[in-house]
Amino acid sequence: MVNVTFGFHDGTEQKIDAEVGWKLMECAVNESVPGIYGDCGGEAQCATCHVYVRPEWQQATGERTPAEEAMLKATYGVTEQSRLCCQIVVSDEIDGLVVDVVND
Repeated sequence: MVNVTFGFHDGTEQKIDAEVGWKLMECAVNESVPGIYGDCGGEAQCATCHVYVRPEWQQATGERTPAEEAMLKATYGVTEQSRLCCQIVVSDEIDGLVVDVVND
């Protein structure tokens, strides 16, 4: 398990324990993180798990996939830090990760 913190517009945070090997979206849905819905089941076909990865964590979370890039082009509020958390696989390297929820 690794620790991940989800930040919200109102300044509050929710910390969760995320299972290594799972998609971050799956962990967030299991922990009822507000604003993370995963309507497409983790296939990068919706943006209901859109988060902003804090700059210090961008390298650790990897590159956007082509499907993720295409989906982000069709949504709002996209920045350089935008990711679909269904495309971030939980690993020991992201222990302590902090992301900000877009849809909260």
